[in-house]
Amino acid sequence: MAGDESWRPPRPCEDYRWEWKHCRGLRHAFHHYYAHGELPDCGRWRDDYAACRAWEKDRTAAAREALCESERARVLERQKHGAVWALRSCPPPDWHRPLDRGAAK
Repeated sequence: MAGDESWRPPRPCEDYRWEWKHCRGLRHAFHHYYAHGELPDCGRWRDDYAACRAWEKDRTAAAREALCESERARVLERQKHGAVWALRSCPPPDWHRPLDRGAAK
């Protein structure tokens, strides 16, 4: 297929390798365990690296689809969490007044 020759992976294969290596590191594992209460699952990065290498070697359609699907899932996962703060277009009307520090007590 002519389109297969010009298609490139979303990231270079070395990026997938670096992410996999970083994910397996002790520092990252400790931080992930502290933040999420479980060890990170690095299998996704390993699979992506293997698929990227398979694409570079054989140009298989399965490797191409695996990389595309993985990147789509990563984008959807990143978009799942919205902004924490709602942005304001203008300041509140009484922004210049002093705060009532003892009113709540």
